[in-house]
Amino acid sequence: MSEHHIPVMLNESLDLLITDRSGIYFDATLGFAGHSSEILKRLNDDGRLVASDVDSDAFEFSKKKFAEKSGVSLFNFNYSFIDVIAKIESIQYFDGILADLGVSSFQLDNPDSGFTYRNNVPLDLRMDKTRKITAADIVNTFTEEDLANIFYEFGEEKNSRKISRAILEKRAVKKIATTEQLVSIINELVPQNFQRKTLSRIFQALRIYVNDELGNLKSFLENSLKVLKKGGRIVVISYHSLEDRIVKDFFKAEAIVSLSPKEDPLGLVKKDARLRLINRKPLLPNDEEIKINYRARSAKLRAAERI
Repeated sequence: MSEHHIPVMLNESLDLLITDRSGIYFDATLGFAGHSSEILKRLNDDGRLVASDVDSDAFEFSKKKFAEKSGVSLFNFNYSFIDVIAKIESIQYFDGILADLGVSSFQLDNPDSGFTYRNNVPLDLRMDKTRKITAADIVNTFTEEDLANIFYEFGEEKNSRKISRAILEKRAVKKIATTEQLVSIINELVPQNFQRKTLSRIFQALRIYVNDELGNLKSFLENSLKVLKKGGRIVVISYHSLEDRIVKDFFKAEAIVSLSPKEDPLGLVKKDARLRLINRKPLLPNDEEIKINYRARSAKLRAAERI
């Protein structure tokens, strides 16, 4: 599995994250332990790592990997519950928090994970298999307007209404239960040279909606500041514009002491800044890393420090 997972901007993220080798660090997206393994290498015997992942396959893999390792606590929780995890571990503050968002290469390439449209598998897309609603439920029960809104909002798909209309026509004849069925519907509507991008956008939109990825990200960011010590760093790597915009806007808002005169002409809103931006523009992977790991091409890294 490790060869399927290449940590993106590994050195850049950990150089920013780790300020104390004896500190306590939280890896919000454990995955197959790419970043977590390297964090541990940089800590001394007093250092501690807490990590979480809602994906049971990733969690079980990493649990076995760190079975003999001391100073490591793993949770099969959604990362938005970082404050709850801190309470369980009797941790008041973390020295650093890392989140590498998105789906791992292993999940995208492994048919059993249910995230790929390249193989004919059940239309699921749940990271947490205990969630009740699957992608198939959405495709087969949501209205044309709701489907179009999901495809447009979360996939930025221009042909959202055309695709949603075709889905309703097809599901009236036969339930859409597999990825192959959905792929076939989309490929009938889209010219061949645009099919791959369109499929990626549609499946991304469904995955984001099924897992409430953007809602969880917002909760995670807010809860992170409750348990990040002063001087501690939060580092987030995102892979598409929707995620990056949320991180960018959150960091920016928390670094502002008061609103501008245009936003607050009477000067009524006053608040203490909670973050200092470390990099005002996101760090991007270099050409060499993209050659090795093409999926890293869309990554953006933002970091901020608790004040």
